[in-house]
Amino acid sequence: MKIFTASQIRACDDFTIRNEPVSSLLLMERAAQKCTDYLFKYLDIKQKIYIFCGNGNNGGDGFAIARMLYYLNFEVEIYINKSLQSFSKDATINFNFLKELSGIEIKDFSEFDSSEIDENEVIIDAVFGSGLNRKLEGELAETIGKMNSAKGTKISIDIPSGLLSDDIIEKDAVVFKADYTVGFQFYKKAFLHPETGKYCGKIEILDIGLHQKYINETETCNFTIDDDLIKEIYLPRNEFSHKGNFGKTCIIAGSFGKIGAAVLATKSALRTGSGLTYILAPKCGYEILQTSCPEAMFLYGGKDFIQNFEVENDFTCGIGAGLGTDPETEEKLLEFLNNYAQPLVLDADALNILAKNPKNLKLIPRNSIITPHPKEFARLFGETKNSFERLNLAKLKAKELQIFIVLKDHHTQVVTPEGEVFYNITGNSGLAKGGSGDVLLGMITSLLAQNYSPKNASIFGVWLHGKAADLAAEKYSKEAMQPSDVIDNLGEVFKKIY
Repeated sequence: MKIFTASQIRACDDFTIRNEPVSSLLLMERAAQKCTDYLFKYLDIKQKIYIFCGNGNNGGDGFAIARMLYYLNFEVEIYINKSLQSFSKDATINFNFLKELSGIEIKDFSEFDSSEIDENEVIIDAVFGSGLNRKLEGELAETIGKMNSAKGTKISIDIPSGLLSDDIIEKDAVVFKADYTVGFQFYKKAFLHPETGKYCGKIEILDIGLHQKYINETETCNFTIDDDLIKEIYLPRNEFSHKGNFGKTCIIAGSFGKIGAAVLATKSALRTGSGLTYILAPKCGYEILQTSCPEAMFLYGGKDFIQNFEVENDFTCGIGAGLGTDPETEEKLLEFLNNYAQPLVLDADALNILAKNPKNLKLIPRNSIITPHPKEFARLFGETKNSFERLNLAKLKAKELQIFIVLKDHHTQVVTPEGEVFYNITGNSGLAKGGSGDVLLGMITSLLAQNYSPKNASIFGVWLHGKAADLAAEKYSKEAMQPSDVIDNLGEVFKKIY
């Protein structure tokens, strides 16, 4: 799914109005009806609903939703800023419709008392939509603060009031803290970054029928990784194929005390479909690896840490899980990279070794994939103030080095040398455990070995990783699930795709 900026979304609305054609008022009605249908599925008719409406079109959505919920026999109460008498054209029409209904009370923001809200009641935020371009201050900020302090379920329409669609917010900004955000047609960047996404809660994107021609023809560099994209990427297996058709994966991993990382990376490579799988590891892990991963072939890498990186030319290598940073390992890795030209995958200690000298970054083969978490990224490329700035730096470095960067985060981003960004929307906080990155390393390396392009191996890998984690969380909970459970659920994910 494409991610559009706030200005592109407004242009999409205008294009739809001109070319469907449909009036702006009917488009607002359509969006409100979709929201009402969504709310009706999840709310109890006994729950009282408080809707806070601004003076723009987001407020117009709120007025229309209030009317529709009232017709469904919900008890609805409206709050507005009465000191500002002017509404947008369509909001005015919907406000006038609302005033004709005797059963809906309309109050001023200043009359709201958060202490009177019961935990079973619902607060709906329709104050500001995606057009907001400033920090909230004064009475508006005070009202949002009172809304946040109230009990009850909190739902935002379009985007939580106070958030900017496309950029970071100031640290002291006042933002509505939603439990659920009901967005229209597209994800916004603000939904997907940790500093801003934390205000959105669970996100539901509703298709309101914006014009497909505009969506198809308008260019963007930002996308979400959704099921439709995965179906395009996925390569079904030919029934007449053999193991040689699915590549030779070589996991180079492990050191004394960190053989578990090598096990996880190897098992995930096997479960992701690698034709032939090798594990180059120190001898101290031989028995463990041969017992836990009997399908993989062991290659001697040294005694207690890896002292050689001798691999066949047709191997696809994934390097770094539990590797350690012994000086000899460091020397041999840099020597290996200096003489190796095929795309590979680098993670963890392989990245920490490269980070010791900026000149080392030029040793990464073109079209390779690196998978840093935020601290590893900072060691490689320098500190950044926030995730928006980190992403911009990643785009510069991916282009400069001609590599693919998998920026691990709650919504992991795949950054291409061409400046494209693919946000992953699968996965959950149960992945915030040691070993999850080792699993991802094995998966991406396996896909790369199976002739997926570096771009598609990265995109498919992070989606698979998150999807299997979602299944694991359903079975065991986010707290109890383990990285090995992610591996065990890969089969269920492939079955669903197939």
